[in-house]
Parts: sequence; structure tokens; C-alpha cells
Amino acid sequence: MNTGEPLNEREHQILEAVIRTYVETAEPAGSRSVARRFDLGISAATVRNTMSDLEDKGYLYHPHTSAGRVPTDIAYRLYVDSLMQRPPLSAAERTSLRHELAQGGDGAAVERLLRRAAQVLGLLTQELGIAVAPRLEEATLERLDLIPLSEAKVLLVMSLRAAGVRTVFVDVPAVIPPSTLAAVAGVLNERLAGHSLREIRATLPDRLRDSVPSDRPGAELLNVFLQSADEWFAPAEPDDLHLGSASVLAEQPEFSSGEQLRSLISLTERRDLLKSAVVGRGSGEGLRVTIGVEHQDPALSGFTLVTSEYHANGLKGVIGVIGPTRMPYERVIALVETTSSMVSDLLM
Repeated sequence: MNTGEPLNEREHQILEAVIRTYVETAEPAGSRSVARRFDLGISAATVRNTMSDLEDKGYLYHPHTSAGRVPTDIAYRLYVDSLMQRPPLSAAERTSLRHELAQGGDGAAVERLLRRAAQVLGLLTQELGIAVAPRLEEATLERLDLIPLSEAKVLLVMSLRAAGVRTVFVDVPAVIPPSTLAAVAGVLNERLAGHSLREIRATLPDRLRDSVPSDRPGAELLNVFLQSADEWFAPAEPDDLHLGSASVLAEQPEFSSGEQLRSLISLTERRDLLKSAVVGRGSGEGLRVTIGVEHQDPALSGFTLVTSEYHANGLKGVIGVIGPTRMPYERVIALVETTSSMVSDLLM
């Protein structure tokens, strides 16, 4: 059997009709149903012959003994790249989506918004919403404060642009007067604010060189910072993968059997696999659609992943959905792209 051969105009029309029929009904498409549903100006027999040609070319296949046919992964790829229309969301839909994204929750602003976005996308698409937070080491330090806790401890509070607040406990060799803490914080803010944690970690010795003479108050504390920069300015990354409700996806016909449902549950438990699939798809902004066998891991061969990058003050992350390859691609893509854009706007 050949795969991916070029198609003529009639084959394009019938392939699109088969895909739309299968996506809407979750049942293999027969020639009679396609001819009846779409005004193609040809007989059911001509549709049947063309569907047979499409099967020979690798775009359709027979599931089991069914008389109907089902699209292959390369058929979906052609559909996404060349055949489908991409109407934008209406003004009312956009307003409703923005309202849903702005709803409450606990935690830092970015994490709260991403959790909400994954939930909303899942509900609206009937797929599994998925979002990955930006890496903290790329976050920009807006301000830091030093707060005395005890004779031997100081709390370092870092305010990160678009990434909330992170705290670190600092062990100090002796009691440090508040005036000295304030002076050291002033030096650190002057030399470090406006730079990413990655930059600070790599260049801290140069940035603090000659900042305070060795015989002046605060020099000993600055030396502590120099010795521990790799630890303090590389805060532990949070659990930055956010998923919507798997129960929404479980209602899809693809997971009607116990075995298929177990495979879905197993997939949602493999957070490392999902995160790797989302962030390991190559660089580049904009929409990305990975279909079935295009995934590197065979565990995802029955799924399509639709994602788009969002941006927040120099940070970037990924948001989207994962679901069966039988997916209403136009609707899903419009929702993912619009949600990504709104998340970027809300994080500004």
C-alpha cells in the first residue's frame, strides 16, 4: 500500500467529507452516508470508488469488518495543513472565554491562571487540557528583600516578574543589624534587579565585585551570597504541569471499553511523558499539532496534541489539549490559539 500520495480535487473533497463524518459521528464513514450528508454532485458508487482509491493511497482504512472507513494519521495531517477552514471564535465566545479564565483559585497568579486555563480548555474542547508553566530560572528579578528571622537566619524574599514570590532561608554567621540588612538589600537590588535568575547565577561575582569594602558592615553577608548563589538563585521548580479533568476525555467513544479507559488513566499518571511531549516538540512560536504516529513515544500514538506558546514578560510556556486523533480540529485549534493569546494578555 502506498502512503501519502498526492490527491486530486475530488479525492480532497471526499477525504474531507469522510473526516468530518467520522469526527462528528465516531462511526466509520460509508459511501452512502457521505453521499447523503454532503452535496458533492456525484453518486454513492463514485464516492465508494474514490474512497477505495484513498485507502490504496494510505489516507483511509477499514476498521475490523466494518463497511465504512476511518481516516489515518496522514489524512488528519493533510486535513489540518490544507483542507480545513479556520474560522475565529465569535466576539461572544471570546468574551465568555476571557471571563472563565479570570475566575479565582489559590496560589501564585501564573499557577492559578494556568490551572484554570487547562480546566477551561478541557471543558470547552472535551479533550484533556494541558499547560506547562515557564521555567523560573528565566524569570526576571524585580526586587529582593532581607528580613531578619532570628540570630542566625535571614529570609530572602525575591519578587519575580510574572512568576510571583519565592523565598529562601539564609543562614548567617552572626546577628546582623536591620540597618546593615537594608544596606545589603539596597546593593543587591541595584546590581541584580532587572536580570533573570539564570543571569544572576552566572554573573554574581562580577556584579558584586567592589560593591562593599571588606572592612565595612555587610561585607560578610555579601560573601555568604557569593558562596551560595547557585543554590539561592536557582529555586526549585514547582510542579509546573497542569492538567484539566480526565473525566471529560473519558466520555469520548474511544475510551468506552475498560482496556481503553485504563490506558487513558495510565497516560494521565505519566506526567513526565506528558510534559516531555509538550515541551520537547522543537522550538518555534505559534500553533503546533502533533498527530498519532508523529509522536516520539509509542504510548501517544493514538493521540493528537495541539499546543500554542504563551508569553509573560520575557517568560514563555505552553498551553493546549491532548485527545484522540478523532478531534474537531477547527474548533480545538481556534480555542487553543485564543486561550494562549488571552493567557499572554492576562499575565502582562
